[in-house]
Amino acid sequence: MRKKSLIIMAVFGIAVLFAATGIYAGTTVSDVVKMDNKAYSTHKKEIVTFSHKKHVEDYKAGCGECHHDASNKPLDGLKEGDNVQGCIECHKKPGEAPKGKDAPKLTKKQKLEYHAEAIHYNCKDCHKKFNQKTDTKAAPTTCAKCHPKKE
Repeated sequence: MRKKSLIIMAVFGIAVLFAATGIYAGTTVSDVVKMDNKAYSTHKKEIVTFSHKKHVEDYKAGCGECHHDASNKPLDGLKEGDNVQGCIECHKKPGEAPKGKDAPKLTKKQKLEYHAEAIHYNCKDCHKKFNQKTDTKAAPTTCAKCHPKKE
């Protein structure tokens, strides 16, 4: 009976270990992230590759500079392993907001419903602030500097 209990506890312990590993692996952020998802099905430029390490270590960017809650408040308290939603969860409309003289006039809030608009606004705004703060042009602010040419 005692041997049977030990086997059951061992199997249970192994199952818990696998479950915990799966949960951790599901929330671990790799250093290099290709900003690719279903919102880019119509994207004409190459997808941006983003480096967490470079932004955190080299540029001293905090998590809340990119990640925010539904009220647009920065999520500054994030740590590796925290489960963070992707931008597409809230900025659901694929592509960019309609542009041109016949396009509807949209508010900023309406434009930010578009995934590409939200990403572009967030990245470009931060890059411009970084360049002003450092009096450089180190952070890219044009399409070609972030989106490599398609081969």
